[in-house]
Amino acid sequence: MTTLPIPAIDLREGRVVRLRQGDYAQQTTFEFDAAELAQRYADEGATWLHVVDLDGARSGEFENLAVIAAIASAGQLKVQAGGGVRDEAGVRRLLDAGVSRAVVGSVAIREPDTVVEWIARYGAQSITLALDARLRHGAWRLPSAGWTEDEARTLDELAPWYAQAGAVHLLCTDIDRDGMMAGPNLFLYEHLRRIVPGMQIQASGGVRSVADIAALAGLDMAGVILGRALLQGEFQLSEAFSATAQAAAC
Repeated sequence: MTTLPIPAIDLREGRVVRLRQGDYAQQTTFEFDAAELAQRYADEGATWLHVVDLDGARSGEFENLAVIAAIASAGQLKVQAGGGVRDEAGVRRLLDAGVSRAVVGSVAIREPDTVVEWIARYGAQSITLALDARLRHGAWRLPSAGWTEDEARTLDELAPWYAQAGAVHLLCTDIDRDGMMAGPNLFLYEHLRRIVPGMQIQASGGVRSVADIAALAGLDMAGVILGRALLQGEFQLSEAFSATAQAAAC
């Protein structure tokens, strides 16, 4: 499998931003127009774009849906988007807006039976589970509601359960690494590869260099989400593609 570099755009009040460890008080705002940035990524070779409605992640409403729909309708990129999916209507709104895969986070933790029904209804290729985790007391805990509320279920419980239920796409962020430019948690992704070997895993959080991307590609990740480092120009998207291609050739 060749690992796919996937650039990310996080939106808050229509603007491109990044948070540190999901903390809304630790926001960096970038002076990019979201649609223009998406087009730039497409021009640089991206085929998928990961978009998060940070306002929606907290409120449960899609507050940046117009921007997401504009990017999707341009037709240059396949869009994976989330933030605010609380029910089936939310999934439909994203798919109707042209999103290829709806990212389901909090509800995937709280109501797994419901989410499995959505996977059956819309197809496993239309849903990405976001099981974002932080290591606490020896277990990978799964906070929800924009990472503001701790849930009882663990990653080790839910990920294999979803794999058996037919889910395909799993996005997992180590929250403690997110936006910190500290490198990805390779242990987490090695662990996921062991417990859900058949799932298409997307690694997210902490990627700071081409070497980090190559390391994740070496773990056979389906995708690697590129956020702050790409926005700050730590490397070019073309370099990310070269790194994953070289890893696949080894």
